[in-house]
Amino acid sequence: MQKQRTTVYELHLLKGRQKWLQVHVDSAAEAAAAVSAGITILCCESNHVLEPIRAAAPFAFISAGMPHGSVSSPQEAIRHGFDILKRGADAVYTSHSPFFIEAMAREAIPVTGHVGLVPNKAAWTGFRAIGKTADEALKVLRAAKDIENAGAAFLEVEVIPVQLADYLTRNTQMITMGMGCGTVCDTQYLFSSDVLGTNTGHYPRHSRKYAELAKLEDELQQKRIAAFEAFAADVRSGGYPQAAHQVEMDGANFEKFLSLSQKV
Repeated sequence: MQKQRTTVYELHLLKGRQKWLQVHVDSAAEAAAAVSAGITILCCESNHVLEPIRAAAPFAFISAGMPHGSVSSPQEAIRHGFDILKRGADAVYTSHSPFFIEAMAREAIPVTGHVGLVPNKAAWTGFRAIGKTADEALKVLRAAKDIENAGAAFLEVEVIPVQLADYLTRNTQMITMGMGCGTVCDTQYLFSSDVLGTNTGHYPRHSRKYAELAKLEDELQQKRIAAFEAFAADVRSGGYPQAAHQVEMDGANFEKFLSLSQKV
């Protein structure tokens, strides 16, 4: 079992010699389950879930997201980036431009950039595979180079052709985090919601469901509702509370209380 947190330095030393499993988790319970399964590179949001996830996975490498549009200057990016690290992350994921990445990287904040299908920028591309033509593949390469030149340590590579993902991985010092890119990137990355079957919306082509937790959660919710309905009906009918559910004062102490209460 891992006894200390993996560092950026250690990951970069092993690039090209090792591949890692990676998941995006939404809760401390998911983080604990992931590390128990031997998955020690995690991603999460930088909201209220970050601290519980860090507590549940003290030795995992965590890249926490800086919401797109949450900063509007390099100074804000630096301040927000340091705050994310202070709260337990090892790297800061951002889909902001290299302008912001460079500001954080200059202060030694490990940054994860993003190329390919970038959901925050999908208004410009659509939700589709990116880079299937030579011209578009060149745009992905240029974006990756810009992110690398800005000083990023990691690069999320999402839904691009395997050949292009392989070329990027072999021609960059960044750790490539591959989602929907075959087996060629440095990490094999999926969202826990897709793996666990908690996603109630669209499942992307590259995902695979290994559990049906949404169905179990729905069953559990129905049991919650039934229990609350039974409680409400019991109260209305006088079935709850009963004598066994309450505490009584003996008569003498209650009489003494009444006497003393007149002085209050």
